[in-house]
Amino acid sequence: MLDTNNLFKASLEAGFDLLRPPHGGTDDGLSPRRPPLLVPIRSLGANHRERIAQHLLSLDTQDRYLRFGYAAQDQQIQRYVDGLDFERDEIFGIYNRKLELIAMAHLAFAKDAQHQSCAEFGVSVLPSARGKGYGARLFERAAMHAANEGVSMMFIHALSENTAMLKIARNAGAKVERDGSESEAYLQLPASTLDSKVTEIIEEQLAQTDYRLKAQAKQFWSFLADVQAVRRGAIDAQSRLPH
Repeated sequence: MLDTNNLFKASLEAGFDLLRPPHGGTDDGLSPRRPPLLVPIRSLGANHRERIAQHLLSLDTQDRYLRFGYAAQDQQIQRYVDGLDFERDEIFGIYNRKLELIAMAHLAFAKDAQHQSCAEFGVSVLPSARGKGYGARLFERAAMHAANEGVSMMFIHALSENTAMLKIARNAGAKVERDGSESEAYLQLPASTLDSKVTEIIEEQLAQTDYRLKAQAKQFWSFLADVQAVRRGAIDAQSRLPH
């Protein structure tokens, strides 16, 4: 968990990064030449449902199998997205500079009143954004939120072959129990503190600000590209005129 000074430093660095023009390649839109101090993770509401669907539908068959425990078809993914309860559960997301949802996590709180102290975690990261620790950062963010909501136990149900997910859980201190092709990871959460509650508020505010800045930057670079296209068209037309 970052302290307040580092949070504001990271926010400032992210702001400068948005001034760089977008480019092609495999850039994820978040990482400059060195790893970012803060990965902006924001809570997603029902207005992000379409982008959540786009994110999950872009996963290939193997990724869908690891995320859901079966090779989910498009219709099944759409039903899952349509059924997301943004009032009860918490959905977290990471957007790149192109406002593409490159990673998301679902923190599902128990429906049964007898298990209100438990929550389940699931995560997916696009191939182009892997290897940067986004899954672990989403896990940390979800664990902090769960603890602040009074949850004492966070667990992950995953296929045993989903080594990436189980590694995240183990690195966080979770106990992993394997039962054949499936595994369960359990993480005992600490009690919330004033520091954890303030940190979550600050991180959420910074993430929302980051999203707004990315939206504005995307609009600016799109406008600039249109202006340049018109200018090139005018120059081409001028060059074709008889002399």
